[in-house]
Amino acid sequence: MDQPLLVLVPGLLCDDSVWQPQVQGLSGHARCWVAPNDGHDSLPALAAELLRQAPAERFALAGHSMGGRIALEVMRQAPERVDRLALLDTGWQPRAGGEPGEAERRQRLALLAVARESGMAEVARRWLPGMVRPAAQGGAAFAQMQAMVERRTPEQFAAQMQALLGRPDAGDVLARVDCPALVLCGQDDQWSPPQRHAAMAALIPAARLVLVPDCGHMSTLEQPAAVNAALADWLDAGRTPC
Repeated sequence: MDQPLLVLVPGLLCDDSVWQPQVQGLSGHARCWVAPNDGHDSLPALAAELLRQAPAERFALAGHSMGGRIALEVMRQAPERVDRLALLDTGWQPRAGGEPGEAERRQRLALLAVARESGMAEVARRWLPGMVRPAAQGGAAFAQMQAMVERRTPEQFAAQMQALLGRPDAGDVLARVDCPALVLCGQDDQWSPPQRHAAMAALIPAARLVLVPDCGHMSTLEQPAAVNAALADWLDAGRTPC
């Protein structure tokens, strides 16, 4: 029997390398395809692009960070194509109104200004420490993350930033998920904290919540073995062995 397709969606300033431990570690469970996460400046458009390019009509879908929001837009547009859904270190709520929303906008645009004025290496220096637990800073995985951010361009960053600032509320999508669902978060994720994921899992019928110890926001690279184990269980759930 052919292996099912697993579509992996990277997050903000990430490329396919953020999913490489999963592509390698899950090869016995699925054939993996890493979706594009740029080329458009809205999450619905990015989801539509994923649906156009996906190399199978039906697939398992996993998104990390901004990629999780793209995955939710895929579920909004074409739920019949998604066999199962995994949301990692992400969120579903729109940008807040009033001053909190404006504060987020200012913070994000300030980092974009750094990208345009000082380059992506400076963005990596300022942004990445908050994305991982302190013990992960300076290690091999952290160096991989730095190189990944530096491969991105200010133009790609600007489009992704616009997509995130205009993110829609996906609460209605969560309530309609009727396939096997995994919600996973690093226990030390300061950007998308565990309590947000517990609330998100509560909105999805029969979702499984996994909190990964000793792990920040970049779970796929910080704790790849734990993430792979959770994804393998999710991929195999309900499938009939060959």
